[in-house]
Amino acid sequence: MKTTFQNTLVKMPEYEIFDGDDFVTFYMMGVNHSHTYVTIAITNRGKISVVDYPLYENSLGLYFEYGPMFEKVYLTEFDEV
Repeated sequence: MKTTFQNTLVKMPEYEIFDGDDFVTFYMMGVNHSHTYVTIAITNRGKISVVDYPLYENSLGLYFEYGPMFEKVYLTEFDEV
């Protein structure tokens, strides 16, 4: 039996902010089914980390907080690139 694989490109929703020194890029990897946390891959100054952030909700939608100033990052602001 011969198995063939096709090259597939997976597109992850992306969001970018400027933290005052450099751009930080977030890649949304997944949201759990009960909407209690989101898994984000972050590239910041050449380093990559994967973090689970708790999700919060207000009148503008679901968001997580990032950085020392707890900046609200809304899931609706992510774009597929």
